[in-house]
Amino acid sequence: MCIVFVLGYIILEKTIFGRMIYGTGGNEQASRLSGVSVNKVRYLVFAIHGFLAALAGIILLSRVNSGQPGVGTGYEMDIITGCVLGGISVSGGEGKISGVIVGVLTIGVLSNGMVLLGINEFWQMIAKGTVLLIAVIVDKTSQKTGAKLSISEANAA
Repeated sequence: MCIVFVLGYIILEKTIFGRMIYGTGGNEQASRLSGVSVNKVRYLVFAIHGFLAALAGIILLSRVNSGQPGVGTGYEMDIITGCVLGGISVSGGEGKISGVIVGVLTIGVLSNGMVLLGINEFWQMIAKGTVLLIAVIVDKTSQKTGAKLSISEANAA
């Protein structure tokens, strides 16, 4: 997992392709006008995503020693919550790998703690959903505040 995070950091922060990914996620039209092949970037990101999903499936397969199609069900909520909690914008184009690491570790500790306390899986999902909802509300509120701040700065100039 550490290798994937380091590679993700290098790709997103140190390469032109990483800037293209952020640009396409943030403002597709502006990226297209800047000369970025938006469709090519999107297809490459989906291909990388598919490869990493397959890698995660193989790792999970090796942990449970059997191939079961429904074994990863429920991880989606943890992944999305960890990413949003780590600062990835729901609207796209913003976020850092370091924030994702913190968010995923936080959700991992929360999940592990609830399992150790013997909390029912139903209530665990409610707790994670509440954390996700709060993270999305904070994200949207900060985006609105940032937009208002940008408008007021532009008017002052």
